[in-house]
Amino acid sequence: MKFFSLPRPGAGLVLGERDVPEPGPGQVLVRLRGWAVNARDLMILKGFYPKPVKPDVIPLSDGAGEVVAVGAGVGTWSAGDRVAATYFPDWLSGPGTPEKTADDLAGTLDGVLAEYAVFAEDALVAVPAHLDYAEAATLPSAGVTAWRAVVEEGGLTPGQTVLTLGSGGLSTFALQFAALGGAHVVSTSSSDEKLERLRELGAAETLNHATTPEWGAAVAGLTGGGVDHVVDVGGGGTITQSMIAARYGGHISVAGVLTHEGGVDPIPVLVKQLTLRGLTNASRETFQAMNRAIERTGLKPVIDRRFAFDEVAEALKHLESRTHVGKIVLESA
Repeated sequence: MKFFSLPRPGAGLVLGERDVPEPGPGQVLVRLRGWAVNARDLMILKGFYPKPVKPDVIPLSDGAGEVVAVGAGVGTWSAGDRVAATYFPDWLSGPGTPEKTADDLAGTLDGVLAEYAVFAEDALVAVPAHLDYAEAATLPSAGVTAWRAVVEEGGLTPGQTVLTLGSGGLSTFALQFAALGGAHVVSTSSSDEKLERLRELGAAETLNHATTPEWGAAVAGLTGGGVDHVVDVGGGGTITQSMIAARYGGHISVAGVLTHEGGVDPIPVLVKQLTLRGLTNASRETFQAMNRAIERTGLKPVIDRRFAFDEVAEALKHLESRTHVGKIVLESA
């Protein structure tokens, strides 16, 4: 089987070949057919990731495929089942803890950029039947984190106002989930062309943050004093404007760090009595709840571009260009 590894940060990916692994007791062998790339993957490749990464790690945390064999004692899965791997294999349910989140795919553990991989029985979830493998591969990071931000932590109810930032995978999922739940969604981007696409996906109002640098006040004006919930993926460079955009008593999910510049003044948090919640993925239980909703509603992830398995370098380059709307995926026949 073919696989990619990263000898060390900055060294570039290396394509290798080895035997297909055998599943041990309690394990499942999956033929991976779809993969998705994330900003985290670029951080790992360049050596900027703040958490541990094992030597010669197999990159990418997001993959989906078909069960081809199971080890002794496995009762949940059988050959032919369509599955996706969970980002944190040990986080099965409940709140996150240091123990549950100690190991992560493509970090302390090998990731999924391989034709075959072995997973623990309870580190997999069934994927919605109407999605192909590449679409299913968009769910483990961007989908799950957006669902947690908007639905699980945000407690979305119809009629609420939600602000999403940008057009990446997590933001487009947040937009879709919020619109599906009956929210009034405001979305920002630096591209008018992207804003048009975000309106097609369900944004009620859009704002170009490049031409409106003080977009926080503009959003507050559009929504009669501020939004109920902000899904912030920018981090240090956007959090101040997100706080301005939020209403008194509003909720901000900090779900990404695409920008690092800018200090954060905590006074708006105090004055406006805001809740800021950092999010890094979620439990298997949350993943399963999201998949049930996706299957029930027929929601389709937004795919910007599809690449072949061996075109991973091109896919990552496209991701780094930030010209995409939605997710960038790899797929095999």
